[in-house]
Amino acid sequence: MAAGRSAKAEKEALLRADTFTNAPKVSNDTLTQEEHEVLVKQEEEQREEAERLAHTKSHGPLGRWWLKLQASPDRVTFGMAVVTLGVVYGDIGTSPLYTAQTFLSGQGGLGNINREAVLGLLSLVFWTITLITTVKYVLVAMRVDNKGEGGIFALFSLIRHHGKWLVVPAMIGGSAFLADSVLTPAVSISSAVEGLRTVPFFEPAFHENANLSLMITVVIIVILFAVQSRGTESIGKVFGSVVLLWFAFLTITGIANLGGDWSVFEAVNPIYGIRFLFSGNNVAGLALMGTVFLSTTGAEALYSDIGHVGRGNIYFTWPLIFVALMFNYFGQGAWMLRNQGNKALIAAGNVNPFFQMVGPSLRPFAVALSVAAGVIASQALITGAFTMVSEATGLNWMPHLQVRYPSRTRGQLYIPTVNLVLCVATLSVLAMFKDSEHISAAYGLALNITVITTTVLLTVYISNHHHKFLASMFFIVFIAIETLFLLASMAKFLHGGWFTMCLTLVILLIMITWNDGTKIERSQRRHMKPRDFIPALSKLHEDFRIPYFADNIVYLTSDADMKRLDTDIFFSIFADHPKRARAWWAVSVETTDEPFTREYSVEDFDTDYIFRVRIRLGFKVSQSIPAYIHQVMHDLSATGELPRQKSVYPKVDADPDIGTVRYVLLHKALMPESKITTREAFSLRMKYSIRRLAGSPVKWFGLAPYNPMIETQPLFVSTKRPPRLQRRAVRPGAKGKVKQ
Repeated sequence: MAAGRSAKAEKEALLRADTFTNAPKVSNDTLTQEEHEVLVKQEEEQREEAERLAHTKSHGPLGRWWLKLQASPDRVTFGMAVVTLGVVYGDIGTSPLYTAQTFLSGQGGLGNINREAVLGLLSLVFWTITLITTVKYVLVAMRVDNKGEGGIFALFSLIRHHGKWLVVPAMIGGSAFLADSVLTPAVSISSAVEGLRTVPFFEPAFHENANLSLMITVVIIVILFAVQSRGTESIGKVFGSVVLLWFAFLTITGIANLGGDWSVFEAVNPIYGIRFLFSGNNVAGLALMGTVFLSTTGAEALYSDIGHVGRGNIYFTWPLIFVALMFNYFGQGAWMLRNQGNKALIAAGNVNPFFQMVGPSLRPFAVALSVAAGVIASQALITGAFTMVSEATGLNWMPHLQVRYPSRTRGQLYIPTVNLVLCVATLSVLAMFKDSEHISAAYGLALNITVITTTVLLTVYISNHHHKFLASMFFIVFIAIETLFLLASMAKFLHGGWFTMCLTLVILLIMITWNDGTKIERSQRRHMKPRDFIPALSKLHEDFRIPYFADNIVYLTSDADMKRLDTDIFFSIFADHPKRARAWWAVSVETTDEPFTREYSVEDFDTDYIFRVRIRLGFKVSQSIPAYIHQVMHDLSATGELPRQKSVYPKVDADPDIGTVRYVLLHKALMPESKITTREAFSLRMKYSIRRLAGSPVKWFGLAPYNPMIETQPLFVSTKRPPRLQRRAVRPGAKGKVKQ
């Protein structure tokens, strides 16, 4: 009796010990309270929208058209239209800040321009925005999306089967876009902050501290990157209101400076632009096209942001943006014509028509708005960069990084590693170039490359999905225009463009080496059928001479095959000292397009010790893999599929009904004797170096506190066979000396 009471007390003590740690448990609910509230709110919004559409349908043909539009991918909502203003148009919306100023600088100042020059500039700007941004991107490119996602990588994914060579323009264009994403925050924010120097109140402060604008710019950029984790929806709503005010300001100031002289709209005739470009009065020559290209920067970001805001909202808002831009550009043109003989302004040197055409009393407001617009321009490129990296990861051109989805929309994502790299790189650009004048020398060159490669990929898409003649006409028209832009921008190479090109080459190298390394690794992946691996694992499972490595060994893998076993896992179990366990698990995790999916599938191969598990989690669900693994084990134990694993001693995970769990991640390493080319060896070594810098997937799986084992296995590519050793006899009495 005493022995029984002692055993019971001991058992109770052991169970109490488990209460001092927190088990990785799941709740009985399939949704959290927050998720339930989100879904209820979403259902309520859908119900209200359905009621509005039903009411609209009764209003004749227009109502039926609106109903059809709202049921299509081009759906429009007021809230997301405001977000669109804040997320998409920042870059192209700030172009009036510096395009005319750069034009005057290239022509030798305000005193050297005449009506021919001004109308020529306006004509080139009008047709550049019309053809490149409106026709190519808004009307053509945005019709080509991959499951709602846009951008050059999404476009490539749709046409990749039409030719292996397409990977070249896709990688080059994507690399150039990401390189330009580093420069855009630096140039747009610094140029806007430097506008404070034109305000008399701030002039003394800037004279006393030459680096004041640089310090202000650094603070703004750090804050901008710090708030990215909140998501583009929350940021976009704030920015959207500011951008709405910004474009209203552009429109009003533009119309006010027309002064009733609408004759500048003669520049809509393209003859004015072509004539001035090749005129002897054009001091800048072909470099003028580099200036004109500044007016359409942001078009590629507009295409990349489809997934963030939806195509319909861009269609709805772009006409308003186009009109605002045109009024402001033509207003600046009218101001230049009126002031071409103004001696005071001519003597002032570097004149910015945007600020000069605003009265002195309104100039502080204009500067404040331009700073806000510069921040928003940066936001457009940052969100575009997140999308591009996410798509590159899906193509296996970049390492799998942790991705967060701060809002309910799948396309609105945040990648902490990319955010940090962009922030550090942007601050490095500021430290290197100091001010916007030097940064702008590098700006736009890389984006020219992206625009050209997008034209190539769009041509292939149109040729294979529509008509080859239309594709040919599309290619001829746009490649001719964009080649002129590229040649003009090459003049910037020695003045800072080299930096952008170096960034492009570094990113391109990462993509190429990661892609090549992944292909080599996958070419070596082998699978075993149940009849091949079950006998060996069954024997090990029953071999009581070998102590347990753990009760459960969980291999986390990207392999999605549910009916076979990856040989890497099989040989890991038998490598060195065999890893005997009560159960072996091969677990893969898939992220779905729905926000709150939580489900799993199990294949047990008709055993009670080998389990293949696939977990499917919504993009908003945290990767709490240990908790879900314990749930799967409990579920299988309850059904009898997994034998009971009652723990005798307390465990860190405080789950006495499940035995010890050891998590294993497998990495590959190149063997010195591998028979591969120098390029392949370089690609593999680069991939492994990048993986070390990017970090292991331990955090992504939520395994950090559980000390997972990271096991490195040799990559068994074909190897070189070294010549055989020759055995030599040892001379008697000469220990350690080889007989000659």
